[in-house]
Amino acid sequence: MKVVSENKCFGGVQGVYSHQSKATGCDMTFGLFLPEEAQDGPVPVLWYLSGLTCTHENAMVKAGAQGWAAEQGIALVFPDTSPRGDGVADDDAYDLGQGAGFYVNATQDPWQPHFQMWDYVAEELPALVTSEFAIDAERQSITGHSMGGHGALTLAMGLQGRYRSVSAFSPITHPTSSDWGRKQLKAYLGNDEATWARHDATLLMRDVGFDGPVLVDTGTSDQFIDLLKPEALAEAANARRQEATLRLQPGYDHSYFFVSTFMEDHVSFHAEALYN
Repeated sequence: MKVVSENKCFGGVQGVYSHQSKATGCDMTFGLFLPEEAQDGPVPVLWYLSGLTCTHENAMVKAGAQGWAAEQGIALVFPDTSPRGDGVADDDAYDLGQGAGFYVNATQDPWQPHFQMWDYVAEELPALVTSEFAIDAERQSITGHSMGGHGALTLAMGLQGRYRSVSAFSPITHPTSSDWGRKQLKAYLGNDEATWARHDATLLMRDVGFDGPVLVDTGTSDQFIDLLKPEALAEAANARRQEATLRLQPGYDHSYFFVSTFMEDHVSFHAEALYN
């Protein structure tokens, strides 16, 4: 593992690190904020998954999460959204290929050799950060924005018992019935739509739900709201009687201005679960 940078931040350290990934077959970069309490022993961790076109850096510099995490003594991990590099498949469209991994394990060419983002985020990166840093593997929660909100919800419901809480900002909630989803799932996983279901938060909510608290915020002025389909997740959660707070925030859009506005709420929400 290579240290790209380390900066003092709210009494702790905001680091950026790179490593050779076996899951993706290329170098991967991630951000990690460790609060001051990590100097004395392992701390709980909140995973933040970013959206389309983003890298590890977007939320790290725009979300305003470190200050709130420092108050709660919580680490933050900011993974990248896809494999990258000259030998990694890509597409001219912004919503497929590099920057658009959708947190799935691709089974189709040309994506299969590198686009194993489920394994990377679910297994390889957690093993790395818990072995190399003062992070408590027993106290993990997860959040994300847009495509990353989709990833947070599907990982939380797909890995029952891993995360104590899950939240999302403007998540893609029903990708099997959205243009932000069908294109990517077909490209990465093939034509058999039965294989798509485990990567659809609405279908997972109907089928298994989440054994813990859920918080989702979406802006009513989100320019992509018809692609996000917040009503589908709400209907599934209501039908299941899932413990969940699903909020529509008047006038907010899809930007990091929206994310940063409600970041304190989300970090506090996760802190309650992580320290319970």
